[in-house]
Amino acid sequence: MLLVVLSRTLDLARHRLPTLFSAGWGYMLVLVALNVAISLQAMPENGFTTGSYMMEPLTATGDAAAREKALRGLAVLANILAGFSISVAYLRRILLGERGFPLAFGARNFRVAWKLAVLGILGVLMFLPLLLLGGLLTPLTGPVGALAILASPFVALMLVQRMSLVLPAAALDDEMSLKESWRLTSGIGWALAIAAVVVSLLAGLGIGVLAGVLALTDLFLSGTGPLAPLRSALFPMGAMVILTWLFASLHATAYALTRERFVEKAGLRMADAERAAARREAAQRDKARQAVRSVLGSRSRRD
Repeated sequence: MLLVVLSRTLDLARHRLPTLFSAGWGYMLVLVALNVAISLQAMPENGFTTGSYMMEPLTATGDAAAREKALRGLAVLANILAGFSISVAYLRRILLGERGFPLAFGARNFRVAWKLAVLGILGVLMFLPLLLLGGLLTPLTGPVGALAILASPFVALMLVQRMSLVLPAAALDDEMSLKESWRLTSGIGWALAIAAVVVSLLAGLGIGVLAGVLALTDLFLSGTGPLAPLRSALFPMGAMVILTWLFASLHATAYALTRERFVEKAGLRMADAERAAARREAAQRDKARQAVRSVLGSRSRRD
């Protein structure tokens, strides 16, 4: 199932890249304008040494340092808000064929933002106990505890991915609950988690290439010239677009595997959805058998 999720995600991302820009160009322009404005405010007298204000080391002190941190915090928040707004427009364009206003931010976007925040909090709440357990086991068991520490972020990621279908569902006005998402991803949780790790690595590679290309422009552009703020703005905007593109494609693929009416629109085959349904049913049967065994075992111990 991992190869199905990963290959279909990458195929969707590759074939639908023009859709990303046609659906989200308005938000991208806002991102560029905002990041240019912040770059103008944050630019040192001698220009950026790293090409972008987002990668520039913090050297100021006192009030200047606090101001620079506030500007970067504003930029991060604005990029996240624009990022999931692009994701909402991208998902709705792919799965619903909707061609809405290029700039729209309403109740739907707030629902996606709220569920994204909830998933982030749940991820932290799942990760910390696992990390603590590994830390407690390490002095007692050595390699086993160390392995538990290494595995804790992946286990937490798998658990979060099991509930992550609420994000594309909210973008499509589907009132899916965390419980329903957990049920629908039975049997494919690890496939989604490993696919998310691979997508993260690919996004990191893409962001690294973007940083390298922008660094090469130092050979042709002045660090304090009129194009310096634009070059500075392109890095955070481009990084967010890359992350949005890949993860929205992953979420579209995962969601379509559980909602048959979207299978073809996400570039999947009906056989892919049937395999996911079979794995889900098998996982639910295993869970039911374990519950029966647990009940029978407790009764036999009492007898």
